[in-house]
Amino acid sequence: MKKWLVLLLALATAMILAACGEDGGSADEGSGDDTLTIGISLPSATHGWMGALIDNAEQQAKELQESEGIEYVMTNAEDPNTQANDVDDLIAQGVDVIVMLPIESAALTPVGQKVKDAGIPLVIVDRELENDAATVVVKGDNEGIGINAGEYFIEQLNGQGKIVEISGPPSSVTEQRGSGFKEAIDGQDGMEIIASQSGDFSTEKSLEVMENILQANPEIDAVFTQDDGMALGVLQAIKEAGRTDIQFVTGAGGAKQVFEDIQNDGLMSATFLYSPTMVRDAVKIAGELAQGNEPEETMVIKEATQVTEENVDEYYDPESKF
Repeated sequence: MKKWLVLLLALATAMILAACGEDGGSADEGSGDDTLTIGISLPSATHGWMGALIDNAEQQAKELQESEGIEYVMTNAEDPNTQANDVDDLIAQGVDVIVMLPIESAALTPVGQKVKDAGIPLVIVDRELENDAATVVVKGDNEGIGINAGEYFIEQLNGQGKIVEISGPPSSVTEQRGSGFKEAIDGQDGMEIIASQSGDFSTEKSLEVMENILQANPEIDAVFTQDDGMALGVLQAIKEAGRTDIQFVTGAGGAKQVFEDIQNDGLMSATFLYSPTMVRDAVKIAGELAQGNEPEETMVIKEATQVTEENVDEYYDPESKF
């Protein structure tokens, strides 16, 4: 009889434990432990190129959520320190993959290494880190933008001219666009960069910087800006100063306002494509990595197509937010 009681007690205990185990599994599933999650760390912006990129990132993440059941957590930061803290939080949350557009390359390199050390795949967008922490890099052809712009300047100025460069903040993007431009015009003895200052990829900052450059330089032939948003600030400064010596301005990105100025035969004569939709590729790749798939490529580079009055209508979208 005692043997039967012991057996019944053991059986009852096993059934209770099994039931608890089943309840625990449901709780785990409900809390997301078995759900794949993409962490997305981006700068803050509500308009312009970065604003469009943020919109595209969230739209693509929502599409993956609906089609694949992959969740996402998105953070936006005003400065490198805040972004580093955001990424630390994503690591602590145990996300399955992280997509990051570093505000500054050098400043975010250490936290990129933390991601790698934690065994989390890292997809870098636009601005590269200064180490090998990235699993995949998705970017535009920054060097190509600089080279193509330089060649355009040589052609338009016939190898003779005083040039102003408006660059971006410290990052791989700024360095590559600037070095590509200088490489292209190197050897052109008649071409000189008479001023080079950062506009921080900001229309307002570029307006201010260009105002000072215009006051200091009575003769300028053309302006190479590394970003369409900065180009708009430069155009405003030139217009307000009433300068007529400047022959043309170029940008990079593919902003609607820039396309419209090109269409209307304005001072903006060319830009070079660097579409914010590149982040969609990054989020798609992150979804594949989260599911344990190996990336097809570790470096995805989008072409820096030159857009002028000859082909602007092919790329102009009146409904574009950028």
